[in-house]
Amino acid sequence: MPAFSSRRLAPVMTGACLILLAGCGSSSDSTSGTGAAQSPAAASVIPVVASTDVYGSIAERIGGGKVAVTSIISDPDQDPHSYEANTQNQLALSKAKVVIENGGGYDDFIDRMLKTGGNSSAQVINAVKVSGKGAPAGGELNEHVWYDFPTVAKLADRIATALAKADPDDAATFTKHAKDFEEKLKPLEQKEAEIKADHGGEAVAITEPVPLYMIEASGLKNATPAAFSEAIEEGDDVSARTLRDTLALFTGKKVKALVYNEQTSGPQTEKAEQAAKAAGIPVVPVTETLPKGEDYLGWMTANVDALANALAK
Repeated sequence: MPAFSSRRLAPVMTGACLILLAGCGSSSDSTSGTGAAQSPAAASVIPVVASTDVYGSIAERIGGGKVAVTSIISDPDQDPHSYEANTQNQLALSKAKVVIENGGGYDDFIDRMLKTGGNSSAQVINAVKVSGKGAPAGGELNEHVWYDFPTVAKLADRIATALAKADPDDAATFTKHAKDFEEKLKPLEQKEAEIKADHGGEAVAITEPVPLYMIEASGLKNATPAAFSEAIEEGDDVSARTLRDTLALFTGKKVKALVYNEQTSGPQTEKAEQAAKAAGIPVVPVTETLPKGEDYLGWMTANVDALANALAK
């Protein structure tokens, strides 16, 4: 499929539904983290809407049986930057007590749909704001904060606080679930520390910045020409010179692995993947949404393990 920008998920009103366009791709209905449409079964269940199933999975972990989660983007076979949001999405947002968005320009459609639906009372959690991260001097913000485990730990606390406000009687339960979740994040941070101890300073390549927080926490150097990853992220063509410089990383065996976003690929990224494989350099696939049947912790454990195994080869 063609490459798309992960910085803009822009809605366009068409008839009765919102069409969210950033290129071509399949569509995804409003679904829960388990893939089935959900609505609150009882007044005591808190309706939660997440922009992607990444945040939906975390909310389900913390809320347990006290939440009904709708994840707007949830199809692992779909480019997350291109899909259709139907009137069910709009309805879910209009009724949500808690809304979780990524922020940083990644999913601005959430705020627009909330405004369209007239829901000004929902507690809106913005993961980028929770992270406290900003753009580096002379650079751009890497908005893919769900690959940063300290940020996800902060987010868990923020979700627990929001759920407690919506349901004070179960506040202690939400706090406990958040702490349990944060404990399970610690082995992932420890694995990153082990990678750093064993491979700190080694170079890897990426197709776009999705996994950069994990790579940086693991002490690795991103050797990819900035013009390559920026063009892929923005859905632009890569210049012949930039592509040549990128492919030279593999033919010259200058990197230990290629970390490849499977959900946004195109001719240039496929050439990079082919060059890496031809040179015997491991390719580590990553995604922006959950693989089918996975939750956040299982998914991220697999990602960190795959990176460690690739570097050990």
